Amino acid sequence: MLQLVERNGFGRMKKFRMHDILRELAVDLCHKNCFGVTREANCGGYVEMDGRRLVLHKLNKDIQQSFSSIHRLRTIVTLDNNMPSFTLLLLLCKESRYMTVLELRGLPIKTIPEAIGDLFNLRHLGLRNSKVKMLLRSIEKLSNLLTLDLFASGIHDLPSGIVKLKKLRHLFVEKVIDPYWKGFQCSSGMYIPNGLGKLTNLQTLQALEAQDDSLRHLGELRQLRSLRLLNVKQMHCGRIGESLLQMRCLSNLYVNASDENEVLLLNVLLPSLQKLSLRGRLAEGALDESPLFQAVGGQNLYSLILFWSQLREDPLPSLSQLSNLTSLQFTRAYNGEQLTFLMGWFPKLKILYLTDLPNLNRLEIQQGAMASLEKLFLVNLNNMTEVPPGIEFLIPLKYLALYEITSDFLTL
Repeated sequence: MLQLVERNGFGRMKKFRMHDILRELAVDLCHKNCFGVTREANCGGYVEMDGRRLVLHKLNKDIQQSFSSIHRLRTIVTLDNNMPSFTLLLLLCKESRYMTVLELRGLPIKTIPEAIGDLFNLRHLGLRNSKVKMLLRSIEKLSNLLTLDLFASGIHDLPSGIVKLKKLRHLFVEKVIDPYWKGFQCSSGMYIPNGLGKLTNLQTLQALEAQDDSLRHLGELRQLRSLRLLNVKQMHCGRIGESLLQMRCLSNLYVNASDENEVLLLNVLLPSLQKLSLRGRLAEGALDESPLFQAVGGQNLYSLILFWSQLREDPLPSLSQLSNLTSLQFTRAYNGEQLTFLMGWFPKLKILYLTDLPNLNRLEIQQGAMASLEKLFLVNLNNMTEVPPGIEFLIPLKYLALYEITSDFLTL
């Protein structure tokens, strides 16, 4: 009745499919047990609000007059951008004072009411991909807020009172500049006002613009699990490394340099790290010297992404020590002409991306290398004119993608 569709790089469930009969049963039980209700375009009349959770889907008319017992509502989730905007939100803020989850992603609303600060019980506020341009000062009154999601919204600045949200665990404030992620600066973060160190319960911070004031207090966020740092300069790396040492639980780290010639050098041991993405030039010998890429320091590393690293030497001998890698991606990371995967290297690797490597003309795979590989992506490899020798040894391979490849390659 529940069918697995896709697993992530760590083997955990990512997507599943529910049988339609099971869905109907689940919806019916939600109604009977007052767990929640759904509201769609083909629904008419009043929404019976015995349930405490409401999902709105494909609405094309205002429904603020259709509610009964709206004060019981605790959760509201919108699944598209068709819901009428401000009037319903204002009604919810005034009548549903015990609201805990307000998920409004994708809505075309440009403002949120000042009364949102009266939702003292709110745990989750989601404005992802919305048109909201300003976060009101009343946000500082949401003392129980755990998650604030402003990813790709119209908000450019955070109010100074944001640091009063002492219980905040997850903060998403990244803005996408290049949705195709082909340029060097594809996204931007936000500056956190004075007092970043007060947010000691933060577990997710995406993304912080590197600035002296913010970096000075970064090490006080010792509960961080996921961190994205943007606009990083070489002179910041020492302080960043010191801060990272305080984050014993850090499992996901993304660092983006300020420009493609800025050198990233992080000589720090992070034993809990599982996902590492570095966007910028790596210092000469970094793969051999930094504990991040050593067998001991990288023992739990499952995903490694290198962008614009400008490596001159073949990185594979150094990275082959990371025996637990399941996903590896090189994008403009290597300037050499040849990559060779030797027998026994990367035994658990399932996904390999080789993208925008202009000088690469030969990819060789020995028997016994990448014995678990399932997906191989070869993208914009202009100098590669032959099928990689040894590709026939990749027995588990399920998906081979060739994008922007040369015509000579395809005729062989």
